[in-house]
Amino acid sequence: MASRALGSGSQPISWTRRLSNSALTIFAVVCSILVIVPLFAIFAYLVIKGIGSINWAFLTQAPKPVGETGGGMGNAIVGSGIILGVASLIGIPLGIGAGVYLAEYGRNWLGNAVRFTADVLNGIPSIVVGIAVWSLVVVTQRHFSALAGGVALGIMMIPTVSRATEEMLLLVPRTIREAAWGLGISQWRATLSVTLKTASAGVITGVMLAFARAAGETAPLLFTAFGNQFWSFNVNQPMAALPLQIFVYAISPYDDWHRLAWAGALVLIILIVGAVTAVRVVTSRGMMKGAT
Repeated sequence: MASRALGSGSQPISWTRRLSNSALTIFAVVCSILVIVPLFAIFAYLVIKGIGSINWAFLTQAPKPVGETGGGMGNAIVGSGIILGVASLIGIPLGIGAGVYLAEYGRNWLGNAVRFTADVLNGIPSIVVGIAVWSLVVVTQRHFSALAGGVALGIMMIPTVSRATEEMLLLVPRTIREAAWGLGISQWRATLSVTLKTASAGVITGVMLAFARAAGETAPLLFTAFGNQFWSFNVNQPMAALPLQIFVYAISPYDDWHRLAWAGALVLIILIVGAVTAVRVVTSRGMMKGAT
């Protein structure tokens, strides 16, 4: 009887609310489609222009001189991996450490200064970072190197990783921290073992966003890694990278190099998407195992 009375007394949803709800739902769907369509259009265009030039030689050989057939970007693919590895060793630990400090201890003037610096650094054009690293590292070493390229890309990764880490840690409920403290765990240990682990999915997403941005940068590498037409595994020497090789081929007057540039762009996109997907799959499986 009480439930019937409660049900009979409830007001029906007005047609204006239904209409506004439907309109906003349609608007959200249209916005989502408008975001996705350009991505698929760009990827489809890259496939059309570049898939015909991708073969085993393209993936395993160094560039050939002008006029010779064949060749590829194998050295640039390996060089990109080495430079991004150096950048990750620099940018990810510093970015996560700065984010942890800002979220857990940064409610003071120093935290505000670090936060402001990260926001400003996140908006600086990449070519400015390249010039700065050139003057600080390349001029000091008196030669270009993959190490200088990794430093430039690592600096670009730090603000994105730090701000993403801070925001994800702030989303962790304070009750989780208090529960850890109540068990006698020290604050620093609770931050690393409990809070950071709880926010690990969001932190990894921020890391991969920074990694994807750094992987496609060309301007900083022009002033640091400089490029190399041969195989090189020495981080203290100039080294090829996919964005650099794509840039060189794209501005050349040769049609064969233009086709290779399209193929290189397609490979770069596939590698970035594959790396991000692989990390997300591995981390999601690890979280599911931990939950079970």
